[in-house]
Amino acid sequence: MLYYLFEYLDKTLDIPGTGVFQYITFRSALALILSLMISTIYGKKIITFLRNQQVGETVRELGLEGQTQKAGTPTMGGLIIIIATLIPVVLLTKLNNIYILLLIVTTLWMGTIGFIDDYIKIFKKDKQGLKGIFKVIGQVGLGLIVGSVLYFHPGVTVREKSTKPVTFNQTENVISQIPVEHRSTTTTIPFTKNNELDYAQILKPFTDDYQNWAWLVFIPIVIFIITAVSNGANLTDGIDGLAAGTSAISVLALGIFTFISGNIILSSYLNVMYIPNSGEMTVFIAAFVGALIGFLWYNSYPASVFMGDTGSLTIGGIIAVLAISVRKEMLLPVLCAIFFAESASVIIQVTYFKYTKKRFGEGRRVFLMSPLHHHYQKKGYHESKIVTRFWIVTILLAIVSIVTLKLR
Repeated sequence: MLYYLFEYLDKTLDIPGTGVFQYITFRSALALILSLMISTIYGKKIITFLRNQQVGETVRELGLEGQTQKAGTPTMGGLIIIIATLIPVVLLTKLNNIYILLLIVTTLWMGTIGFIDDYIKIFKKDKQGLKGIFKVIGQVGLGLIVGSVLYFHPGVTVREKSTKPVTFNQTENVISQIPVEHRSTTTTIPFTKNNELDYAQILKPFTDDYQNWAWLVFIPIVIFIITAVSNGANLTDGIDGLAAGTSAISVLALGIFTFISGNIILSSYLNVMYIPNSGEMTVFIAAFVGALIGFLWYNSYPASVFMGDTGSLTIGGIIAVLAISVRKEMLLPVLCAIFFAESASVIIQVTYFKYTKKRFGEGRRVFLMSPLHHHYQKKGYHESKIVTRFWIVTILLAIVSIVTLKLR
């Protein structure tokens, strides 16, 4: 909204200084400051409101140190993240940008699923919350929307250089490099020299018209990524500050990728895929990072509020859509390794338990408890130490991810 106001003031009334809103860097800095202010100043008011409404966490008895003290701590704190993200986004971004619209839809969609889950747990006194099948349906639904838009929308393109003959003086033919924007299912493979993969190539052995059927591969991949990352973030949200801190680091790294991919000069210099209009996502990312850091003010140990599924599912969905939009989804196992480690620990634990129970008549465990952070709690580590070390690992992995811009 403010972007369009200042654009009018600059182009129509020619007021000095108003043109600064054209710069993504300026609007990103403003979005970061504004979201930090909203999440820290008004976050306290939201926490007080949640406490007055008796929106307290029901803690399951898991035999973990300090667990009982957390009973009654306000949850649904993900509302702080959502509000502190969306207000700067609405004020400072180009709202006709398809990537921004997708991210807003993702935030509201996943936030609604998480809110319903938290509502059932708190007010319906059902510790299981929303049934897993309905969560998956919601995640698949979002994946269908995101995948379809990214594939079919004319505003989602990739610019490449193509060689075409250009005629001069009607006698000489010379070859020049002409930038061409086109719809593409190409993605980036990290750590490789020729680092682009077209999902459409998967269908090449089956049909000559594989380019027109690429959506059959692309959309299911988008659905899988959104489901996997959102569930990973949900499992990671188990101790104070873990999900919010690791997510802020990962999203900040994605912000570097979006800024470079949306800048034709930087993308050309670093020889990475140029995605027109994707740079606008940097403003969204700045607002999102500010909201996460502001939320950490209250969520760090000992937490005054928990994000609940309202926050964790939203965080995972946003990270997945950001990575897919900027064609860096293959970096997610590195960038969000903590999410995947938490998910893997649960899958391994459940699978091995069922297998040993069927074979030996007694279920056995690989970890003392899953997800992974609870395993370390059972080993006697204080949760603040676990969180700090997971943050350090995420920082190192974020640096490795950024290094892929040059290391191939």
